[in-house]
Amino acid sequence: MPSLPSRLRPRPLDREVARLALPAFAALVAEPLFLLVDSAVVGSLGVVPLAGLGIAGTVLTTAVGVFVFLAYATTAAVARRLGADDLPSALRQGVDGMWLALGLGVVTAAAAWPAARSLALALGAGAEVADAATAYLRASLPGLPAMLVVLAATGVLRGLQDTRTPLVVAVTGALANVPLNLVLVLGLGPVPALGIAGSGLGTSIAQLGMAAALVVVVARGARRHGVTLGPAGAGVLRSGRDGLPLLVRTLTLRASILLTTAAAARSGDTALAAHQVVVTIWSALALGLDALAIAGQALTGRTLGAGDVPGTHDVLRRLLQWGAVVGVLSGLVVLAGRTLVAPVFSPDDGVRTAIAAALVVVALAQPLAAYVFVLDGVLIGAGDGRYLAVAGLVGLAVYAPLVVAVTTWGPTGTAGLVWLWGAFAGGLMAVRALTLGLRARRDAWAVVGAVR
Repeated sequence: MPSLPSRLRPRPLDREVARLALPAFAALVAEPLFLLVDSAVVGSLGVVPLAGLGIAGTVLTTAVGVFVFLAYATTAAVARRLGADDLPSALRQGVDGMWLALGLGVVTAAAAWPAARSLALALGAGAEVADAATAYLRASLPGLPAMLVVLAATGVLRGLQDTRTPLVVAVTGALANVPLNLVLVLGLGPVPALGIAGSGLGTSIAQLGMAAALVVVVARGARRHGVTLGPAGAGVLRSGRDGLPLLVRTLTLRASILLTTAAAARSGDTALAAHQVVVTIWSALALGLDALAIAGQALTGRTLGAGDVPGTHDVLRRLLQWGAVVGVLSGLVVLAGRTLVAPVFSPDDGVRTAIAAALVVVALAQPLAAYVFVLDGVLIGAGDGRYLAVAGLVGLAVYAPLVVAVTTWGPTGTAGLVWLWGAFAGGLMAVRALTLGLRARRDAWAVVGAVR
């Protein structure tokens, strides 16, 4: 792992950002391929299995997304100890974070197993679709602990300034998921056709393989530096304590998305259909911004661990410059391509018009979103989780009545969707930019040392 100079000049810092952000971006892109492959294979079985997969996929991605703090908090904690030149302690904290992930995964999977059908019905599935969703969920739940271990192990390696290994594992897992799905869903030779349950089982096996590969990499590093692989109670508790505020932050963001979707539903079917497409595009654009945030987590934790506050500010300034460029470019691409993208998703003229109109708001919001993502990543890297939790609650408290106002007194249809996305991009994002920006202007978050 290369040493980080106390004051990073622009060119060396650009290389560091690119070295971390580009593989992280590619790994993030590889993750959605699991559900895409599942959808392609299960789609051949008919409408009901595909609808069941849609419901089950929502439950599963929500469960995993809620625990993303396992990656973020671990990245920050490991990077700090690495910056303080205490690699054994960094690995010790990383191992404990992985044990926490395993425990949370086992508990969540055990709780979700009996509740699988109830969850599907709660999301509006009919009896047949709920049966299909239940079959997929129960087949995939054995892999849920592995999914969370993958999050934590990825956080360990990011903290050690390694985003290439998680990329290789993510791509390998996505590729392995293809033949597993084909064989288990459709059957081959002595392997019986398991239908939608085979898709869940294939994904579960692929995730178990990914977790095993990452655990081996971390375990080798731990043994090399004399770190035991068993859990340390105090370390596991510290990982949970560090991650709790980030869990609150994540829940506020997911609640905001749910509020937006519920509000879109009140604007009519056309607006709701267009909204689903716009959310998908927003999420795809967020991958590039999230890659910058991941670089910010790793570099901020490392510089603060080394006691280098000026170097941390260098990281912040340079990442904001990168974010501005990425935000403007992505906004221009969306603005120029909005009328070309809309027909890809729907043959309906009303839905196309609504998509194109809402994408204007999305395009204009990209520079602001980039600013928010970068600040979020830097503050996560600094271990400033408590402030991020409070900022998330403030954002939700402001956004919730704004959504109510838009849906109560605003227009419906395409105009209503535009107003709604204006509230999301110009309201929620603006509040987050304000709260995070005010925090970044002061040095209270820039606490130095191996432990915050």
